[in-house]
Amino acid sequence: MLLAVGGLALVCLLLLIVVVGLRVGATRSRAEVEALRERLERLETQAGELPPGLAPAPPPDTPVSAGRPVEFVITDLGTHVPPEPTPPPPAPAFADIVAKETVVMAASLAHGLRRGLAPATRNRIRFEMKQEVRRSRKQRRADLKAAQRDLHARQRATLVDDTEAAS
Repeated sequence: MLLAVGGLALVCLLLLIVVVGLRVGATRSRAEVEALRERLERLETQAGELPPGLAPAPPPDTPVSAGRPVEFVITDLGTHVPPEPTPPPPAPAFADIVAKETVVMAASLAHGLRRGLAPATRNRIRFEMKQEVRRSRKQRRADLKAAQRDLHARQRATLVDDTEAAS
């Protein structure tokens, strides 16, 4: 009884940790959405300016229509600038990631066990095992008969050779 209560308490504690982690993740995602909105607004205000190294493509023979997008041509490859390394996540975010991965792995293990130990799966395995045992018995019998035929043929050949040598 005490073991069951302890197990239930452990499950409740794990669920509480997951819920708190989800709330922290939701707060973090809201902040990321706000940051993206601000970035989008800045990009929209800078829409008229081109990034360095890009120039508008030369106009084609036909005039540019309003619905046709502007094409850009790379005019300067410049030097290769290595990407900046991303800093590791802060400790709470790292703990949240680890907790989420652990929950996902535990859930997938539980699903696999539940599916693997289902009665239908066990019956199918039992049926296939019986089929394999029957097939292997038939193969052994066929191998034994072939070996016996080969042995008898060799014995007959030696008898024929012995009688021909004796005469």
